[in-house]
Amino acid sequence: MDYNSAKEVFEQYLDGYDRENDKVRLKIVHTYGVVTQSMEIARRMRLPSEDIELARIIALLHDIGRFEQLRRFDSFQPDTMDHALYGVEILFGEEKMIRRFVPDDRWDHVISIAIARHSDFVLAEIEDERTLLHARIIRDADKLDNCRVKLEDDFETFLGVPAEEVSSSVITPKVCMDALAGKSILSADRVTPMDYWVSYMAYFYDLNFRESLDIVKENDYVRRMIHRIPYRDSDTQRTMEELEERLIRYVNETEGKLQKN
Repeated sequence: MDYNSAKEVFEQYLDGYDRENDKVRLKIVHTYGVVTQSMEIARRMRLPSEDIELARIIALLHDIGRFEQLRRFDSFQPDTMDHALYGVEILFGEEKMIRRFVPDDRWDHVISIAIARHSDFVLAEIEDERTLLHARIIRDADKLDNCRVKLEDDFETFLGVPAEEVSSSVITPKVCMDALAGKSILSADRVTPMDYWVSYMAYFYDLNFRESLDIVKENDYVRRMIHRIPYRDSDTQRTMEELEERLIRYVNETEGKLQKN
């Protein structure tokens, strides 16, 4: 298992897509951002070198299905394609593309489950401890780099509407209630652009490790994300102020609910 060799193969795979397309570019940068975050989480957890390398390779391949989704639909929306399951099909289907990235098959189960489950709403029913560990690492790393995406990229690229439209929209009652109750937001419940924006803040509730929340805290992600745009609706403004307060408290104080290293 060699991350650098796998990266060379991945770069060859990307040559089949339009690297100048903003959405493709976003996902390429995101992929390597998730690699960095996976390695950082694993390093902070003091995992063995083999698990650090495995975490990096899972991160490298976790969104491989996104590129075909963009070619077919020019969209990241989940109703167009289950990109995680499609990624597993690409890697572990008849062509066994995974062998180009990882010649040895001993990690196939861990890699396939971690990729397949990385965007599930709830991570459940994984009994093998090592598989569960890596499924949790990739989910956390994915969310951590999504903080960078939401701070750096254009709203039209990742959300499909300009920032002004997001600022002017409102939060629907169900999304508001769940976010303030400390719950992640179900994709099907998102109606307005502001619902989508709030759902990105609620990602923090789904982080698995104290090490991940430490990264959130060190980078001041809660405050920076919430204050990226103004909120034109007064009720939305008040909700976002309350959500900011609750999330900062959660990031600072949550300990016992999270997985231990």
